[in-house]
Amino acid sequence: MTTQSVLAQPQTDDYSHLEPLPDPPREPDMQQHKSITYIEAMLLAHFAHESDVLLFGEGYLRNIANDESEVLVPDMGFVRGVIPDAIISRNGYVISEVGKPPDLVLEVASESTGRRDYTVKRDGYEAYGVQEYWRFDHTGGRFHNAPLAGDSLIDGRYVPIEIGREPDGRLWGYSEVLELELWWDDGMLRFRDPATNQFLPTPEELRDEAEQAQAQAESERAHRQQAQAQAENERNRRQRAEARAQAEHSAREAAESRLAELEAELRSLRGE
Repeated sequence: MTTQSVLAQPQTDDYSHLEPLPDPPREPDMQQHKSITYIEAMLLAHFAHESDVLLFGEGYLRNIANDESEVLVPDMGFVRGVIPDAIISRNGYVISEVGKPPDLVLEVASESTGRRDYTVKRDGYEAYGVQEYWRFDHTGGRFHNAPLAGDSLIDGRYVPIEIGREPDGRLWGYSEVLELELWWDDGMLRFRDPATNQFLPTPEELRDEAEQAQAQAESERAHRQQAQAQAENERNRRQRAEARAQAEHSAREAAESRLAELEAELRSLRGE
């Protein structure tokens, strides 16, 4: 792989004059795709409030756009401080155009590409200057050389990130880029926020939360509608009561007026 030096150029928000990079060839792997989908869903939800964060994958990562010798295709990349739409429209990540390499790359193991992930790709991402490189193997190490592994770039070289092991067999390491812990948990990659000691919700949990929020919103809307209906009924009852009271008051005044007229007539007849 070519290892040109990174050109520190300011990024642009308009690549419309450039042809999008071609789609790289992919060998389908349903388990790998499922893992990538899960990972992206968790991180997208977690970083949704940061507008300059980009999660990307399944497109070329290159130093120079038209260098066909650069063939690295990350399963997932993460970068802060960029204009996401511009990179997305390019259909790939070109370091010389963005002005910086991705902050983190993650590869998910597959039988066909697993060995490349911890050999060729590790060397390639190191040469590109990717700050952290993580590898996750849902099989527990059959396709990679470890179930979970990470490297941090120090003085231009990758140094392994310490991976802890829990008594129950779970593995974990800390990502300074994400400010999250990565956990290998029974063949699934989870993320935990050390500030709260809470795991980021899985897609199923996100769906359940959304359904619960929708149900809660619908319940609250029904309660509001019921309260509004009760308030309307009460307002109508008061208006009817007020109308009856006004009618009774008017009738009483009319009766009192007629009585006064009759009494006046009676006195007149008496000659009073």
